[in-house]
Amino acid sequence: MAPCCPAESTKPAFIGIFGAIVGGFAVSAVFFLLSFSSITAPALPFPVVTATTTNLSALSTPAQPETMYNRPIWKSPARGSRMPSPRAFRLTRDMVRARARDGVIVVTFGNYAFMDFILTWVRHLTGLGVDNLLVGAMDTKLLRQLYLTGVPVFDMGSRMVTEDVGWGSPTFHKMGREKVLLINELLPFGYELLMCDTDMVWLKNPLPYLARYPNADLLTSSDQVIPTVTDDSLENWREVTGAYNIGIFHWRPTEPAKRLAKDWKDLVISDDKIWDQNAFNDLVHKVFGQPVQGEDELVYSYDGKLKLGVLPASIFCSGHTYFVQVGAFFV
Repeated sequence: MAPCCPAESTKPAFIGIFGAIVGGFAVSAVFFLLSFSSITAPALPFPVVTATTTNLSALSTPAQPETMYNRPIWKSPARGSRMPSPRAFRLTRDMVRARARDGVIVVTFGNYAFMDFILTWVRHLTGLGVDNLLVGAMDTKLLRQLYLTGVPVFDMGSRMVTEDVGWGSPTFHKMGREKVLLINELLPFGYELLMCDTDMVWLKNPLPYLARYPNADLLTSSDQVIPTVTDDSLENWREVTGAYNIGIFHWRPTEPAKRLAKDWKDLVISDDKIWDQNAFNDLVHKVFGQPVQGEDELVYSYDGKLKLGVLPASIFCSGHTYFVQVGAFFV
């Protein structure tokens, strides 16, 4: 028979066994609670991937519908489509906004007799990557032909004859007044305006050059026949003796420019015998001769607040300058 152990010797063994039993119950309870919570707890929602959602919404944004205003140049209307109503060809801010790029619009105008000139003008600009242009039609025959050809056109409401009017004729001077009216109509729209005659062509994109002088209210070509500079800077206005030529000039929609345009309009309307270019030169020289501080190539003119620059004839050559210079070789 095994010997009996004293009571004192059995306490440590009992305590160890009791602790093991209690510990087992505790572990079982914890395991049960964890198992129960995993069964009853609601599942967590999937995270929302906002970046993917944003990208998908951006990709699904519908493109702007094509209209007669923003249609690519040279793209004719669909075969069999009807001619839009006359109201659709009215010059509006929305029309200019649809065609302008970087706040600039390039404009020319004419009647049907100048259609070949106009198509050449448009072809050269589009060939240079310039499509922010509009053509004003002075008669409905030109309006229809340009629309069907895919050239962005608006109705000037001039009701001009379709034949060549002849340089210097009363009708020719009427066309000049139409230019002044058109400038006054366009400037309030708030876009820079490069106004050109149709009987000229662009061999290089002119817009980067014009952007070099952001503080100029007006940049005009001239009939200068003697160079005043030897680089591509603006002409030295102090030495320009030729008239300022309004066949090419760039307007910014500033208050001084708008005031000049209005005074010019009032002047040519008051007397139909006044030549628009002479009236322009007279107004510009009312106040003249103070250089713009920090921009010596510009001069204050007209009312002493308009900042004027003269485009170099070597780049922006007028017809007068070209033919006089060419004629000198045959004298």
